[in-house]
Amino acid sequence: MPELVKKSSPPLIIGLTGGIGSGKSAAADCFARLGAAIVDTDAIAHALTTPDGLALPRIREAFGDTVIRPDGALDRDAMRALVFTDHTARQRLEAILHPMIAAESERQCATATSPYVIYAVPLLIESAHARERCARICVVDCAVETQVQRVKARNNLAEEQIRAIIAAQVSREARLAAADDIIDNDGEFAALAPQVERLHDRYVRLAGQCG
Repeated sequence: MPELVKKSSPPLIIGLTGGIGSGKSAAADCFARLGAAIVDTDAIAHALTTPDGLALPRIREAFGDTVIRPDGALDRDAMRALVFTDHTARQRLEAILHPMIAAESERQCATATSPYVIYAVPLLIESAHARERCARICVVDCAVETQVQRVKARNNLAEEQIRAIIAAQVSREARLAAADDIIDNDGEFAALAPQVERLHDRYVRLAGQCG
């Protein structure tokens, strides 16, 4: 019997998520090499906050120059520190960025020509709007200790700060409970590609059934 999927408009939209340091970007890269279109909300947010980004004028107006780098881009470290100490700052930033990110992600999904789209959203589980757009949810999973060690090596952040970021995200258990598909990325990178290849075959088949 064919697998049942949630209703989705062509192309099939697969939500890809995972906690910080889980390897979501590495998994997205694997899907891209297999020909999937990638709509990455982190990349969209970065583009919006470059020196010429559409969100920069409103961010500067809301928060002042203390969160703007000398080159005119958003100082992501300064903003991260601010939103983790000031809940209202997070709300103000999200009110600026989220509608812009949603509009651009919808445009990219609508214009994709691949059978399915990988919709990469770090906070997918927390966003009802994002979840509703997805035919399936794929979670890249690893142990919390693995997350901590990877982020330490990558970003040179203090362990206390990394654990605070993890604690601010939805729990590992909640992500796994919401998952239709799970990629185990607790081991070596070489184990990632075969899992992605199997899911790619599944998603191409499902896209054909929904088309």
